[in-house]
Amino acid sequence: MSRGSSQDSGFSLIEVMFGMLVLMVGVVTLAGGIAAGARRLTGTQDQLMATERAAEAAESVFKARDNRTITWDQIRNVAGVNGDNGIFLDGPQEIRAPGADGLVNTADDGALEEVLRPGPDGLLGTDDDERTALVGMTREIEIRPVLINGVPSQTLRQLRVIVRYRAAGGTDEFVLTTFISAYA
Repeated sequence: MSRGSSQDSGFSLIEVMFGMLVLMVGVVTLAGGIAAGARRLTGTQDQLMATERAAEAAESVFKARDNRTITWDQIRNVAGVNGDNGIFLDGPQEIRAPGADGLVNTADDGALEEVLRPGPDGLLGTDDDERTALVGMTREIEIRPVLINGVPSQTLRQLRVIVRYRAAGGTDEFVLTTFISAYA
């Protein structure tokens, strides 16, 4: 009997399919990592802007206290918890330039703030940069009395600044919380 030569060398179809599956999992994972990095990179500018706008609002409240151009009783929200009759507007507000009083989120605020964005070349700091109104971002200042043994303190308040902005998945927010006392 003569024996024919058999072709048992090489890869079987199952081995090739399994190898392709392993490579596909790797490629999909890599693509997901690149997409997440791109999302994080584009969101960084908005996060930085939100952080700056929150700090600006907190500084505005401290400025109102330090300058003593208004009383401690006015360093509250307009409606607040029980009709506090303060000067800072309640709820989310569009981010506007400070008004004549130099404070943000008050009734006399100016026009929408403008931001410098990259122009057609995609680079910030060149001649083709564009000034655009800051839309899609809101700022809320909450001023609440601190409870000490269940009683509202007359000299200490909690200050929360919430900045909401558009993000890739909808909206995101940055919250800054601090305390302010009646004493400068």
